[in-house]
Amino acid sequence: MCPSPQLLHEPLPVDVLRKRHAPILETRLEIWPDEAACARCAQVLAAHAGLQDAYIELHGPLGAGKTTFVRHLLRALGVQGRIKSPTFAVLEPYSLPRLEISHFDFYRFNDAREWEDAGFRDLFAAPGLKLAEWPEKAAAVLPVADLQLHIEPIDEHRREVRLEARTARGVELLP
Repeated sequence: MCPSPQLLHEPLPVDVLRKRHAPILETRLEIWPDEAACARCAQVLAAHAGLQDAYIELHGPLGAGKTTFVRHLLRALGVQGRIKSPTFAVLEPYSLPRLEISHFDFYRFNDAREWEDAGFRDLFAAPGLKLAEWPEKAAAVLPVADLQLHIEPIDEHRREVRLEARTARGVELLP
């Protein structure tokens, strides 16, 4: 879906451009030969205490495994019951005894006004783990991610995954 013409022609403020182009502090490259490797990566990430207030972006084409990774991460953190993709709702919240989790899917996000109307600014300012699929659709309003996962399919089962730390917290979270 294309952004509205209004958004296409509005220049982004310099501070937004700087924020979105934060330097990569450290990078790891992994090959996941199968979904079990994806699950192991999620389990390692779930074990980090710094994950509690992290913001993680997931990039990749349709079917790359972004939602699959999030499901494995949420299971590793202790989320029970059905874990669904927030593609149509944009947000699926999860509440654990010591952790609030917000799983965003900005695939259908088209208008920056939705950000304010939906209260996303408040959610990103509150404590808790934030996970965002398709963050490029909301780039003008999102903060700098602590960690970015770029997932690219190699074939039906294998994935090349580039993990980019954009903050000190992100460096701590790298496997």
